[in-house]
Amino acid sequence: MLDYVGLDADLGEEERAMRDSAREFVDDRVRPEIADHFEAGTFPTELIPEMGERGFFAPNLDGYGLADCSQKAYGLLMQELEAGDSGVRSMASVQGALVMYPIHTYGSEAQKERWLPDMGTGEAVGAFALTEPEHGSNPAGMETAAEKEGGEYVLTGQKRWSTNASIADVVLVWARDTSEEGDPVRGFLVETDSEGLDVRSIDEKLSLRASVSSELDLDGVRVSEEDVLPGVSGMKGPLSCLTQARYGIVWGAVGAAMDCFDTVQEYATDREQFGKPIGGFQLQQNKLAEMATSITTAQLLAHRLADLKERGEMRPQHVSMAKFNNVRMARDQSRVAREMLGGNGITLEYSPMRHMANMETVYTYEGTHDIHSLILGQDLTGISAFE
Repeated sequence: MLDYVGLDADLGEEERAMRDSAREFVDDRVRPEIADHFEAGTFPTELIPEMGERGFFAPNLDGYGLADCSQKAYGLLMQELEAGDSGVRSMASVQGALVMYPIHTYGSEAQKERWLPDMGTGEAVGAFALTEPEHGSNPAGMETAAEKEGGEYVLTGQKRWSTNASIADVVLVWARDTSEEGDPVRGFLVETDSEGLDVRSIDEKLSLRASVSSELDLDGVRVSEEDVLPGVSGMKGPLSCLTQARYGIVWGAVGAAMDCFDTVQEYATDREQFGKPIGGFQLQQNKLAEMATSITTAQLLAHRLADLKERGEMRPQHVSMAKFNNVRMARDQSRVAREMLGGNGITLEYSPMRHMANMETVYTYEGTHDIHSLILGQDLTGISAFE
């Protein structure tokens, strides 16, 4: 895959091992079937146990059977998974960054012991429920409520666009604790067989088709107070999870773009028109040059972000800049790749148009492109455009 400035040369043994394991997995297990799943609108659930066996779920966390790998190794994992398909990376990202991370960071010891080992092996699947039908870019406006009654909480409300929920064993639901002053947001671990919880798949999507997207109705769902994350209160909880997941997206978008480049680079040297390979024409060479430069720039940003994260110096605004840049890059370059493939590019035989469709979702979820621009604008000027 594209590595124009030799970044691979600086990888450590652990990072190479993670990248190679993920690349082998994608080549052997994802690429042969993913187009069929995309067409059918299904997620390849049979891959989950193998992803667990390979340590693809939250390998950057420690303890509880988890690998405690470097942040760059984790990023390379996300890169390789999304080179296969955004749906595969999303499944692993939600499991690790949006469910295991908050349990590991904010959960009780009993919650960690209950969920982290099984989620790490893929024996249990988790989902994250923050977005609501009327509250997307402004999650602080959430209306889902949790009222305390004795030793239990009663949850009522609706959630939407919850990845994995229809195949999950537990959903981390963020809701307002109406029993406390100020109605602070808290995280509730809701098992999916709970009475009063209705989970429905969102079908007929035109993007991220090989992924499970769900909506939830919570009608008086009762959870024990022992199922509330004790270590966090307020919007810091869900927003810190999103920072972790967005870090993975920064790398994943690069992987999708790399796959598009590799596809069209090979095509341009094999496909002949007017007596020579199309890669011999100036227009096509210019497109390849632009693609390689854009992807390499995004790779450098991802690698720098990993260094900052490893040192504990990464800020949410750094992640916003990287998602803002890298997803836009992948969205643009997947379109160029489809264009270079001509009519063949609209078929499932080639990956770029599938990546192009998926990038419309990645461009929107976990902070839209516009929202990340405003986060950066506020950081650069000290003036909020949200109020």
